[in-house]
Amino acid sequence: MKKFKISILVVLIMFMLTGCGNSNYIMDNKKPVENEATGQILQKDILCKPEDKELDELYTKYKKQLKNNYDKLPKCVDFKVNSTKSSGLWEGVFVKPLAFIILKLGYLINNFGLAVILVGLAIRLILMPISRKTMKQSNNMKKAQPELARIEKKYANRTDNEAMMAKSQEMMMVYKKYNISPFGSCLLAFIQLPLFFAFLQAINRTPAIFEDKFLGLTLGKTPIVGLFEYHEWLYIVIILLTILTTYLTFRNSMGSSSTGNEEMERQMQFMFKFMVVMISVASLYLSTAIALYWIATNAFVVIQNYVFKKLDEKDEKKDMIIKPSKYDKKKDKKGQKKRGK
Repeated sequence: MKKFKISILVVLIMFMLTGCGNSNYIMDNKKPVENEATGQILQKDILCKPEDKELDELYTKYKKQLKNNYDKLPKCVDFKVNSTKSSGLWEGVFVKPLAFIILKLGYLINNFGLAVILVGLAIRLILMPISRKTMKQSNNMKKAQPELARIEKKYANRTDNEAMMAKSQEMMMVYKKYNISPFGSCLLAFIQLPLFFAFLQAINRTPAIFEDKFLGLTLGKTPIVGLFEYHEWLYIVIILLTILTTYLTFRNSMGSSSTGNEEMERQMQFMFKFMVVMISVASLYLSTAIALYWIATNAFVVIQNYVFKKLDEKDEKKDMIIKPSKYDKKKDKKGQKKRGK
């Protein structure tokens, strides 16, 4: 159920990406205002002024709707974390520092697309120890499933307090035996989701990122605009990579999170298929900047999980060599008896 809930949260994120939540967008006749050249929906709470003349004129036209005083906003090249007053702890601690890092790195290497990828990968590297711990927790949960299933079966028809307490105690003993923390495998999601939201806000609220290009593609442009209005066929590669890396990431996640519960497994499989379809559609409306982040971080997770899996297999082989088999134990006992005689 835990993974099911996490998937629901990811679906909500995708709704945000595709513009289903419009409370933070500039509106005109009850419709979100788009940059016609890119398909990018304009945010009300941008952090700095765009350098592109046409985009600047568009923001100037709707500046009354902006949350910050547009005339006092710094240019993106001059943006600092304290350039404008933060609307809250979330913006001051997460969104602005991320936007500042992406901007500074982008200006340093002269490419915001590459900066988005590098910052996204840096976040994944920082989260790697937690990812490792989460995967170990999932593997330990797999090993514990037969014992947990027996406990569930044992108390299936009992609902009295005494039975429930006994069941909880037995399950806690199994968790302790396999070194499982009930909340350990949720830790990554609790950290990862806020960072994900912060990263998306940092990209969406920084016009300079959308004005730049990566491999000839405008970072603010969406594939649906690039393909059907500008006939830039490279966007097909962006769409396919978005879908492929998402599919591989979710498939690996499903493979390492077996619950032993058939009904829950069916729910997870349904959510897996639903997410692939959902993201396939959403990939048409993701800006190139966000798609690059999505592709790079998902590809990193796929490689990371493969490495973790090989390390776990290596550790298991070592344990099998070090720990004597039952046959060896019996043989050793017989030898001890003979020596005793």
